[in-house]
Amino acid sequence: MEHKDTFTYGQYRSWPDGKRWELIEGVAWAMSAPTTRHQKTIGSLHLLFASYLKGKPCEVFIAPYDVLLYEADEPPEQVRNVVQPDLMVFCDKTKIKEKFAWGAPELAVEILSPSTTKKDLNDKFRLFEKHGVREYWVVDPNAKTIMIFRRSDAGVFDDGTLWEHDLGIDSIASKVVEGFSLRPAEVFEDLD
Repeated sequence: MEHKDTFTYGQYRSWPDGKRWELIEGVAWAMSAPTTRHQKTIGSLHLLFASYLKGKPCEVFIAPYDVLLYEADEPPEQVRNVVQPDLMVFCDKTKIKEKFAWGAPELAVEILSPSTTKKDLNDKFRLFEKHGVREYWVVDPNAKTIMIFRRSDAGVFDDGTLWEHDLGIDSIASKVVEGFSLRPAEVFEDLD
């Protein structure tokens, strides 16, 4: 559900607990409860990333965790872009604060659902691109696909690479999380 009024992080913080929201250009977007397929998919991805990153400089987080995407010199209370990617990897630990992350993760992952597809592929895509996310993974648990967009030297995402589970691809490697790769079967095997 989208609301047309605009808000800031300062207002957002005062809202009652119990419902999750994101702010995109100040517009509040209610987040629905995830499905079982969504939970299984994000659980598999988190396990793979967390196992690989243990003892390494980068750190993985899962939603709900607020990421404040700020404009230059904008104080936290005035930030109009607050998102909760399903999974995010931060390699710059100075961005990690007690209650939120201050700035874009190096890698963001969104798990598609019918109610979030448009927002994830349009609004969040543009927002992540603008704020410097280096790699954006869009995972569709129903189609069993992973689409990876990578930031070019020009500062924009490329056209993306689609990885389909049924094509028997051995592994998918991240170019941001050095040395990390996964097999699509590891992500989707529990969905049948």
